[in-house]
Amino acid sequence: MHKAQNADEYIAKQRMALASNSECGATHYNLAVALMGQKKYEEAESHLHEAISCSPNLAEAFVQLGAICLQRGDEEGCLHYNKRSIKARAGFSPGYANIGYLELQNGNIDEAVKHLRKSIVFNSKNIQAFTTLATAYLMQGLLDEAIEACRQAIEINPDFPISYNNLAVAYLEKGDYDQAIENADKAESLGYPLAEGLKKELDSHRKNV
Repeated sequence: MHKAQNADEYIAKQRMALASNSECGATHYNLAVALMGQKKYEEAESHLHEAISCSPNLAEAFVQLGAICLQRGDEEGCLHYNKRSIKARAGFSPGYANIGYLELQNGNIDEAVKHLRKSIVFNSKNIQAFTTLATAYLMQGLLDEAIEACRQAIEINPDFPISYNNLAVAYLEKGDYDQAIENADKAESLGYPLAEGLKKELDSHRKNV
């Protein structure tokens, strides 16, 4: 209840700020994000377009428009807005990471890897980019590269379970069952649900240990 009250107060403040200065892109953007938190997507979308109109380099606004598209199941729209985000601001790491993720979903692995690597060049702490890159490398069969990307992600956040899951998959592919089991157990201990097939395969090797 208190949180909702705070959100309503915050939204009211942003509306008041816009009443006295309707040309402030940052205020339109802040209001839009708060409205998205309340699932008021249409109004949020309108303010995001206003934000871009006032501040054409506000790359974050394009990413949020992409998020609204994704919420509606429009992956193409999401990709379009993320591509606009990296045009709006050179070296905008989240935009490259999102494009990489979407290209991977579409099966364009090489294109995904290219954008994910760029995302990391522009922000070496982008854990989402490292994680998605590890998945892309696994799909390409580049196991050592996948392991390295997972290790980088774990350096950023040692409690990031999907990285341990990906390590388990990579080590299993390499035939290193001890490492695979160790990383799978770590992923599970952090609350990550292992795929049933992976669990079964690891359990069969566990019995042989």
